[in-house]
Amino acid sequence: MNPKNSSIFILLLFLNILNLISQNDVIIPKPNEISFRKETFQIDQKTIILSNEKTYKSAYLLKEYFKNSFDISLKISEKTIQKTNVIQFQFDDKIADEGYKLTIVNGIINIEASSEKGWFYGIQTLIQICDYNAFYSKELKSLKLKEATINDAPRFKWRAFMLDEARYFKGKEQVKLLLDEMAHLKMNVFHWHLTDDQGWRIEIKKYPRLTQIGATRKSTQIGPLEWDSPIQSGEVHEGFYSQEDIKEIIEYANERHITIVPEIEMPGHSSAAIAAYSWLGTSKNDIEVPIKFGVGTDVYDVADPKVYQFLTDVLEEVMALFPSKVIHIGGDEVKYNHWKSSKSVNEYMKKNNLKTPADLQVHFTNNISNFIQSKNRRMMGWNEIMGHNLHDYQQKNDTKTSQMLAKETIVHFWKGDIELATAAASNGYEIVNSFHNFSYLDYHYKNLPLSKAYSFDPIPEDLDAKYHDKIIGLGCQMWGEWIPTRGNMHFQVFPRIAAYAEIGWTKKELKDFDSFKSNLSSLEKRWTEKGIYFAPNAEVEKN
Repeated sequence: MNPKNSSIFILLLFLNILNLISQNDVIIPKPNEISFRKETFQIDQKTIILSNEKTYKSAYLLKEYFKNSFDISLKISEKTIQKTNVIQFQFDDKIADEGYKLTIVNGIINIEASSEKGWFYGIQTLIQICDYNAFYSKELKSLKLKEATINDAPRFKWRAFMLDEARYFKGKEQVKLLLDEMAHLKMNVFHWHLTDDQGWRIEIKKYPRLTQIGATRKSTQIGPLEWDSPIQSGEVHEGFYSQEDIKEIIEYANERHITIVPEIEMPGHSSAAIAAYSWLGTSKNDIEVPIKFGVGTDVYDVADPKVYQFLTDVLEEVMALFPSKVIHIGGDEVKYNHWKSSKSVNEYMKKNNLKTPADLQVHFTNNISNFIQSKNRRMMGWNEIMGHNLHDYQQKNDTKTSQMLAKETIVHFWKGDIELATAAASNGYEIVNSFHNFSYLDYHYKNLPLSKAYSFDPIPEDLDAKYHDKIIGLGCQMWGEWIPTRGNMHFQVFPRIAAYAEIGWTKKELKDFDSFKSNLSSLEKRWTEKGIYFAPNAEVEKN
């Protein structure tokens, strides 16, 4: 390098370091305690990652990141061969399970945690510091970042994203992409909606017709009128995950400390299964997998012992695949007219002293809960499983119930007044809040702009403080009726998923929408590089 070029290089290096010191600190979700200093730390080829057997996965993750992102090759060592220019992991049992402490000071990057999850989230923060808050010199193969101290832990233990693939199958690569972005944003539950009226997407070996028949529909309702549209695509839509696919995706999620919670809908939203095996339905009629979206044409015959056996067989295979301690059974939007018109169902209700269809649903749900609990798992379902009257199509008297939902159930609140959430919490149920007006990603941005999504608080404003600990977190839901392509899905999910990540992680009093929105530009660069078609600024605040 000639002297003139050398001088220019040194000047540019100096100016970039000054810019590094003065720039905003971009970390999403926002940490709960953070302070940066003017002093800098340099990561280069001489930096060592100190690790033992317990922290090797974390060390290897960092090694791969620096190589792939910056072409900086770091050595992993079990022995302390230098006192500075090191990245190290330490155990501290006083830190919360998913929490961490990250310090960058005096030539050492130290990540303290009480679990592998904590180290993982500390690494995600370090990655964001390196990606968005550092100066990289390609010529020197070095990375300069500001010294910092960060103490951090999540506000809620349940930070979920839901993908509905029953309506449109997306495939392994898109699921893995979503898992990558969830991990980057410290989300920890992937709620996988695998069955519904319009499709069955998981292989069940004992019942092969579920995917032979239930995974294919001959056409699909489309058009700008959406729910009222008379237009059909005229194209077959199909797809499902083999059990080997499921195992591969679960392993991928586990590596990112994400629990996959499968949802197998029952007793409603079951038309695809009934199309495969007509004896499952209350009417016992042959039906096709529905083309039209909305609530399906039949529901499971919960009075038939063979149907109960079918459902427990399915759950048996599902639980053999998924290690999640929670199994979601749906339970929403069950049209009771099917049961009311069935002689055998009415006889079953009389025999079991069940006065209303809501009694029957809670009774059935508790039987399923007993089975799930016998496998050391826990049931979760949408809040209709408590017997709540949420829909105009139900007759008021049909939704009255004297039955009490199994106490171990997690109630997934999506619709209804605050009194319903209060009733659930006061009766001891844990609640995941996914109130649709604030968390449904299929809603257009004009109805759910980014600012409204960010304003969501999973703890309802009027909920008595003594019940606050019953709200264990939130979910954001990507319902699939009107998102046929990956581009449609990306547009609806990004950037709103980042807002939900910050809601789930950051203390309420530390949130700031203007700061959050200005920081999104850094995430948008990442999304662009990954081929994610996020909604631009002009769209996310549409009125």
